[in-house]
Amino acid sequence: MRASNKFIAGTLAFAAASFAVGAQANDKIVLGTNWLAQAEHGGYYQAKAEGYYDAAGLDVTIKMGGPQVNTAQLLIAGALDFAMISNSFIPINMVKENIPFVAVASMFQKDPQILMAHKELGLKTLADIKGRPVAISSDAVDTYWKFLKVAFGFTDDQIRPYSFSVAPFLVDKALIQQGYLTNEPFRATEAGVTPDVFLLADYGYASYSELLMCSKKMVMEHPDLVKRFVDASIKGYATFMHGPHDKAVALIKKDNPDYTDKAAAEAVEAMNGSGLLESGSATTLGIGSMTDERWKEFFDSMVKAGVYSPSLDYKSSYTLQFVNQKVGK
Repeated sequence: MRASNKFIAGTLAFAAASFAVGAQANDKIVLGTNWLAQAEHGGYYQAKAEGYYDAAGLDVTIKMGGPQVNTAQLLIAGALDFAMISNSFIPINMVKENIPFVAVASMFQKDPQILMAHKELGLKTLADIKGRPVAISSDAVDTYWKFLKVAFGFTDDQIRPYSFSVAPFLVDKALIQQGYLTNEPFRATEAGVTPDVFLLADYGYASYSELLMCSKKMVMEHPDLVKRFVDASIKGYATFMHGPHDKAVALIKKDNPDYTDKAAAEAVEAMNGSGLLESGSATTLGIGSMTDERWKEFFDSMVKAGVYSPSLDYKSSYTLQFVNQKVGK
């Protein structure tokens, strides 16, 4: 449901007022996204388009990711100040490898990762996919597939190659494939196939998504800068999701000319409808929320899957210093 104009105006006014006092000289920040520019990144583009970053004393450059861009590596190499990271595995893996970076917010409470199937198969739950062919990427084998094996008894002999296209799925009625809730189901429907969609997060997959990461050095030496950037970005997401966002979508399309207004509208509808941003602790603590309990739930599940040693100091992969403050609510 679209928010009222009163809510939108109030949020915008709050954003401007909260930054009016104490804004510092503009600090330059480079943010790297985890894929081609799209509505899932809308909060950052909204903050830029609506002047939230300027009001916070920040000069933010958004560098678009893509299929040939390793955003995490660019962050580690110092080419980025902040990076959007797709799942909870990456910050914990950095701890495992003694790489000093940390998650400072999670814009998505639910990972948008899905499996989708043809309706003709008559599948009712995610558990029904056990034993059936599933097209997944190589990255998936070491991430959410581990969860599916432990939680639902999936086996590696189910795995089929994933082509990053819905074309094989469309022609093979027995094939199940991975996707993002905000993308592949719409592409399949456009081609005449409306799939059954299983959002992994609704079946116990506890990974955060669209995590914001930076170096531990930045957190220690420039906490005010981190807070200003996190707060402005959260406000960007709050207004992008519930209010006018034409200027932000225009910036997205400038970076990614193949993106369309229709795709943006579909993605926002899917994000709002499924609670990707505003569910769990975010309903009371605000967008970007993270909790110790949620991180422990994810870590414990991956210890059970054999991914991590129980002695790993996973708590050093994140900090709650900059979130859970009801920013933008």
